[in-house]
Amino acid sequence: MSTIGGIEIYPLISFIIFFVFFLIVAILVFKESKENIATMSHLPLEDGTTDSLKN
Repeated sequence: MSTIGGIEIYPLISFIIFFVFFLIVAILVFKESKENIATMSHLPLEDGTTDSLKN
């Protein structure tokens, strides 16, 4: 791999892209309101079906 010219920049670019993505996700998670998180945490428990489908 050392014979390819300019290959040493790709790990650095990959790390920068990952780090920026991680920071954006972390900022969005910390800025999210507690009420919205509580609402979303109950969504998997609500199936949205009616009792008539249980036959």
